[in-house]
Amino acid sequence: MRRVVITGLGIVSPLGTGLEKNWSALTKGESGIGMVTRFDASELPVQIAGEVTDFVAEEYIDKKEARKMDLFIQYALAAADMALEDSGLEITDDNAEKVGVIVGSGMGGLPAIEKYHSALMNHSYRKVSPFFIPMSIINLAAGQISIKHGAKGPNLAPVSACATGTHAIGDAYRLIQRGDADAAFAGGTESTVCSMGMAGFAVMKALSTRNDDPTAASRPFDRNRDGFVLAEGAGIVMLEEYEAAKKRGARIYAEVAGYGLTGDAHHLTAPAPGGEGGARCVRMALASAGMNPEEVVYVNAHGTSTPFNDLYETMGLKSVFGDHASKLMISSTKSMTGHMLGAAGGAEAIFSALAISRGVIPPTINYEEPDPECDLDYVPNEPREVDVTSALSNSFGFGGTNASLLFRKVGA
Repeated sequence: MRRVVITGLGIVSPLGTGLEKNWSALTKGESGIGMVTRFDASELPVQIAGEVTDFVAEEYIDKKEARKMDLFIQYALAAADMALEDSGLEITDDNAEKVGVIVGSGMGGLPAIEKYHSALMNHSYRKVSPFFIPMSIINLAAGQISIKHGAKGPNLAPVSACATGTHAIGDAYRLIQRGDADAAFAGGTESTVCSMGMAGFAVMKALSTRNDDPTAASRPFDRNRDGFVLAEGAGIVMLEEYEAAKKRGARIYAEVAGYGLTGDAHHLTAPAPGGEGGARCVRMALASAGMNPEEVVYVNAHGTSTPFNDLYETMGLKSVFGDHASKLMISSTKSMTGHMLGAAGGAEAIFSALAISRGVIPPTINYEEPDPECDLDYVPNEPREVDVTSALSNSFGFGGTNASLLFRKVGA
């Protein structure tokens, strides 16, 4: 099977637009969480979120075209632009049919749905934009990237809730492995910070209600965690077949070494007891990489800051790694970004690749009071400089959908 590497990174998150803004904030332990400003959230029990506050669509998209796109598509186009530029790959008539776009979203154009439903109910159908459908449907993020860059290879949009971005990268990895593509944009995008999205998660009681202290609200693995913080953005990587990337002298951040995907078959929203579904997923990723558990150095955890997820993910890691679990360095970057839903896996793959290439593990911030049942090394509050030869990134979604990616340093 052909080897697959990451040569380009593009990200939009509550920590900022662009790679260096994100990495600087992560390694300083800064939070991107604040009070909701996009709409009046005063009637909701949750009034905090991870909003992207510095994004300017016109820096990436023609102003007229941007009006035809919901925000999740705009974020995806920006992140894809960044990933392509960072990779140095040129898409030409000669290679276009072998460049894929595998970019998904958990919920797609929810703000557009909310806006035009209101227009329809309160006014008339004439107030609904003729671009409403292509604004809203999830595969238009991948479609718009393909159109902009002339990428004519495999084009699809995985939809698997919070595991979407990780599944997208894993699926693209397999397409390149078997020769269906030579390169691919891959990742996830999301923009659900709107009244409908916030209300929906709030009434499920999935969100932190720490409205009086937004930057401390996302606290994975901490004893006083009380829910996740809704966030938005996009994380997209450029994947390439290793020999081709090497031949053209591309910078390689990391190799995609393994991929696992499983289902819990348990519950609509809760993970399987003991994290057994996630554990099977990690084992599958290890097997596909041909790696022993003891070779894993760092885990970018799903780490949502919910009581069940953090406990069961910890239990699952213990079941897979045994005695080595205590030697793993584990962090949840959601402590800083919040939970970007379908974009989370893409962003966290980027953070994992950067940990490998730059030799720094981002911390889990807001870790103040240890939970006796979550007793592993969560890299609390301070980054750690270490030779990261391999990294595991976990994403687990509603419906019991699980995805894990293993990355390793090329030549390690």
